[in-house]
Amino acid sequence: MKTIRIIIERKEDGFWGYAENEEAIVGGGETVQECKQDVLDCIETLKELDAANKPSFLDREYELIYKFDIPSLLSYYKGIFTNSALERITGINQKQIQHYATGHRTPRAEQRLKIETALHNLGKELLAVEL
Repeated sequence: MKTIRIIIERKEDGFWGYAENEEAIVGGGETVQECKQDVLDCIETLKELDAANKPSFLDREYELIYKFDIPSLLSYYKGIFTNSALERITGINQKQIQHYATGHRTPRAEQRLKIETALHNLGKELLAVEL
């Protein structure tokens, strides 16, 4: 199965997404959800191309993986995660998280990994919950 990595970035005029490892896949919108939908719409449009112009990955199974820059991720999930909650699961100070969210500071690789690992661990914990 082919993995297509979609990079989502926040810009002044909204959110933009593009495939890191495939050409012609792009999308944008005022929100991350609109951006992701526009990327899916772009893929559907590519499927309608004739065989000579259609990207080869469309002929086999593929999955989309979304990669966010830190400001986009924090902005997208700000209604779900408070800075306090992120501090609890990452160990990163709330003020520092706010600097990352606004784009005033860029986290070092170690800090990005700490955020990513904490979110993945939370996801694994939630997947194990039964109600």
